[in-house]
Amino acid sequence: MPALGVSTARRDCVYAVPPLGGPKPLEPVLPPVGLGPAMSDDLGLDVPTAVAGVQARNEPNWESLDARPLPSSYDEAKIGVFSHWGVYSVPSYGSEWFWWNWQALCYPGYVKFMQKTRPSGFTYQDFAAEFKVELFDTEQFTDILQASGANYFVLTSNHHEGFTDWPSKYSWNWNSMDVGPKRDLVGEVAAAVRSKTNLRFGLYHSQFEWFNPLYIQDLKHLFTTNDYVTKVYMPELMELVETYRPELVWSDGSGEGVYQYWKSTEFLAWLYNDSPVKDSVVVNVRWGILCECNHGGYYTCQDRYNPGVLQKHKFENAMTLDLSSLGYRRDATLKDIMDIDVLIATLAQTVSCGGNLLVNVGPTRDGRIVPIFEERLRQMGAWLKVNGEAIYSSKPWKAQKDVKTESVWYTSKQNETVTAVYVIVLDWPIDNDIILGSTMPTNRTTVSVLGHEGALKWTRGPSGEGMTVTLPILNPTQMPCHWAWVLKIQNLK
Repeated sequence: MPALGVSTARRDCVYAVPPLGGPKPLEPVLPPVGLGPAMSDDLGLDVPTAVAGVQARNEPNWESLDARPLPSSYDEAKIGVFSHWGVYSVPSYGSEWFWWNWQALCYPGYVKFMQKTRPSGFTYQDFAAEFKVELFDTEQFTDILQASGANYFVLTSNHHEGFTDWPSKYSWNWNSMDVGPKRDLVGEVAAAVRSKTNLRFGLYHSQFEWFNPLYIQDLKHLFTTNDYVTKVYMPELMELVETYRPELVWSDGSGEGVYQYWKSTEFLAWLYNDSPVKDSVVVNVRWGILCECNHGGYYTCQDRYNPGVLQKHKFENAMTLDLSSLGYRRDATLKDIMDIDVLIATLAQTVSCGGNLLVNVGPTRDGRIVPIFEERLRQMGAWLKVNGEAIYSSKPWKAQKDVKTESVWYTSKQNETVTAVYVIVLDWPIDNDIILGSTMPTNRTTVSVLGHEGALKWTRGPSGEGMTVTLPILNPTQMPCHWAWVLKIQNLK
């Protein structure tokens, strides 16, 4: 049966909502008096990264909520894996925005795809019956996650299509128990991740649903009504937290509607004060228009947010191995898949500038992580087995990118009384000599390569500034890793 309230008539190209309801962010709409507190435009709030003792109750306003310390475990984790998995995994064409691109934006490629592959009268809701996940194997799935070297995992509990991967009471007949898998996917994945890996478990949740009649009604009223929020969005979100107790809540969809419409401050106050995860939960900042890079938890200012310079506030680079889609798609080609060299470089740059990296892979409709994505995750994990010392629990150093050598990024770590500086070298120099212009060596300075025994020779640069390090001459079998190499330097000025 179709989802409640959604038409099943075949519509190859239908504008089902007003034009302002598409992916383009709406202009901010001021809420009516009494709907919520005035929005602050202060961009200077920095969230501490340690929880010390019992915190005072958080009030439902940004001044109070933004002052909540970010649990240090998130900053120390550095790397997570993201999975977009839903009905869009069935057509697996274009992107996870398939439904919108087909029936709202009327992209010709999507219309032709449906005309070629499905009979007349086929609706998007009909795809749900094919979302069987019959090859989903929790042992294999969690083995890949564990091998990736990641420390947390985020699963999409739903997406903008509204289909929930758990038996939500607020998504009747449009959830994974009523149609398709006939299983509680969120529950199965949560149990497997917690019992078979050492990763923390988080959940993504979409604020809006493209074609939900209640949302369309609120949209038509420019969000001065909030039936969708009170009857669907907020009950779903609280149900998720109370049932599955995620340690990370990854909100999305804040391009439409101000935070007062979404009741974001009220939800976060409950989450931090009274929810079952109140002491450990971490959130991002997608809680309404103008909240991104402003209010909430760690910054996810945009997808693939990788500023390339040191940030005052903790951020996350949520990126995807398929360069054009978060959901799995069959039309991807090899050039669309990120190389391991680029993935390691992205990791180095992100962590050097103070961020975490969230690497997305989209499972198939039958529940598999395809081999090329599995290979990338295992390659990343293999690199981290050798070089994780430079990544996990590291802190940004005084320099992020070297001033002399382009392909060098820095991290650091305080070991008792000595600061270790890690130099991530993306390209091995042809003559084995690498110039580090951002360092100031002393007579006590030592240099080594992670994964290789022995101290390296180095010489001072002009006027005692910078240094040239001579890397060891190694054949391919002696290389500690294959893609990027890390120098560990101690006793710098």
